[in-house]
Amino acid sequence: MTSSRFGSQHTAQSFGDFSRFLREGVADEETRELRESLGSMSQLIDEAVRARREGAAPQTVLSCVLALARAAREHQVFLTSLGSAWHALYEFGAYQSALREFRSCTDAWQSALQQQSGREQRHFARFELLAWRTLGDALLLIDMYEQGDVLQSEWPSNLPKRRRPLLARLRAWLRRER
Repeated sequence: MTSSRFGSQHTAQSFGDFSRFLREGVADEETRELRESLGSMSQLIDEAVRARREGAAPQTVLSCVLALARAAREHQVFLTSLGSAWHALYEFGAYQSALREFRSCTDAWQSALQQQSGREQRHFARFELLAWRTLGDALLLIDMYEQGDVLQSEWPSNLPKRRRPLLARLRAWLRRER
């Protein structure tokens, strides 16, 4: 499997760089599809941010934001189709929460653009911050999945069992202590 350690090998300078990184490593079909979905969303974020920063017409920026909002909804629906190994990860719930917050922020920015609100700058700044946070949470989710942080019962029986990461063992121990 290809490592998805973003920080150790790459430094993202833009959302486009993030999108290119996501296309580099592919482990299994679900991971590939998740990476493609995130890559598409990242490209749309990059287009919206670039249009806004370069002073494009408000209608152009709004068009980018509308496309991104649609892609974020589709991405959220896609997440529900992932297998139980994904859903078993703590990071999965955290990522879904971050994605919901990002979508809400995107909707607020879209509304400010449509109403030509004086608060548009504030919504844009929050959008950009949450975009990085959401994509960072997605990287963590992918990394935890690829590192084998799945329930032992979910492992195919023909693969050799390997020791679960410390965080997974700690979570299992805490569940037993309750």
